[in-house]
Amino acid sequence: MLKLRMRIEKKATIVSTSVAAILVIIKMTFGILSGSIAVLASAIDSFLDLLISAFNYFALHNAEKPADDKFNFGRSKLEPLAAVIEGTIISVSALFILYQALSNIVHTTELKHINESVVVMVISIILTAFLVLFLNYIAKKTDNMVIKADALHYKTDLYSNVAVLLALFLVNITGIAIIDSLLGIAIAAYMMISSYPIIKDGILMLLDAALSHEDIMKIRALLDEEREINDYHYLQTRQSGSDIFISVHIVFNVSISLFDAHVISDRIELAIENLFPDNSVKSIIHMDPYDDSDDID
Repeated sequence: MLKLRMRIEKKATIVSTSVAAILVIIKMTFGILSGSIAVLASAIDSFLDLLISAFNYFALHNAEKPADDKFNFGRSKLEPLAAVIEGTIISVSALFILYQALSNIVHTTELKHINESVVVMVISIILTAFLVLFLNYIAKKTDNMVIKADALHYKTDLYSNVAVLLALFLVNITGIAIIDSLLGIAIAAYMMISSYPIIKDGILMLLDAALSHEDIMKIRALLDEEREINDYHYLQTRQSGSDIFISVHIVFNVSISLFDAHVISDRIELAIENLFPDNSVKSIIHMDPYDDSDDID
C-alpha cells in the first residue's frame, strides 16, 4: 500500500513539473513576441514553480529509500523539509507581491500589452486549474504534506492569475489602476495565511513532535483493551514523513515466558499498524516484568 501511494505522489510531482514547463514555454514565447515585461515576469515565476516541483520529486524519491548504514532511520524527513522550504518560498513570494502592490499604489504605472497578457493569463488559468484539481485529489488520497504544499503553491498561482485577469479587465473598463494593487494585496494576504500551517506542520515533524491527541488516544484505547498485559507506560510517538515511530513499555506478569511475551508484543505491534493503514508504522515494545516507571527520572 505504501509503495503504491509513494508512486502516486511522485507521479503528481512529475505532472506538476510538466505543467510548469509548458507554462514557461508559452509565457516565454508570448513575452518575447509581445515585449510584455509582465508576461516575461510571469514566465520567470513559472520557471521557479518548475524548479520547486522538480525538487519535490527529488525529495519524495529519496524519502522512500530504505534505511542504510548512514541513515539508520531512513530519509523520510526530506518530506517535511521540502514542505517547509516550499511554504517559505510561498511566504517570500507573498511578501514580494505585497511590496509590488504597495509600490504601485505609491507610484502608479500604466498597464501595457493588455491583450497579450490576457491570452497568457487565460491559458495559465486553464492549465493551472486542472493541475490544482489533480494535486488536491492526490493530497486528500495520500495526506502527504509535500503534495499539500505543492497544491497550495499552484492554488496561489491560480488565484494570482485570476486576480491579474480580473484586474486587467476592470482597469481596462474603469481606468482605475489601483484595482490591480488592491487585488495583489488580497492575494498576498491569502498566500501568507495559507502557507502558515504547511510551515508549522513541517517544522513540528522535523522537531519530532508527538502524534495528534486523537491518534495517541487510539493507541491508548488499544492498549487499555489488551487483557494479557498488566499495564503500560512511557508511550512515545513521532512521525517522519510517511513513517510513524512508536515506543512503549508494556508490563507483563512476572511469571510469563519470554516466548509468550514476544507473541503478545507482536500481536500488539500488528494491531497498532492496523490503526494507521496508510503509513509505515515502526513500533518498539519494551517488555517489563514489573512497572519500572518510577525507576527513571
